Amino acid sequence: MSQVGLGNAQTIMEEIKQGKADYQFVEIMACPGGCIMGGGQPIKSAKIRETVDIAKKRADAMYTIDEKSTIRKSHKNPVLQKIYQEFLGEPGGHLAHELLHTHYGAKEKYRI
Repeated sequence: MSQVGLGNAQTIMEEIKQGKADYQFVEIMACPGGCIMGGGQPIKSAKIRETVDIAKKRADAMYTIDEKSTIRKSHKNPVLQKIYQEFLGEPGGHLAHELLHTHYGAKEKYRI
């Protein structure tokens, strides 16, 4: 895809709506760098960031883990396959949808 960032998400969603793509699962990574420096990462002090390229270190670690992994696709993981066979049933089925899908709703704002 030629777009950058969330533009890719829009493209793939349009392809699904139009019936051009038949996916049962889509994961969108919206953070620049695939969340290498995202909000869920530990914060490092400015002193450390002056001398260490934290983003590069995190990216290198992720790529190293990925390269060494024998199972690189979640649907090929034998543990996940067993969970579906013994408990969840068919991928995209009722129980899997009920337990694994996130449901969002309006929340009241937290006030101090």
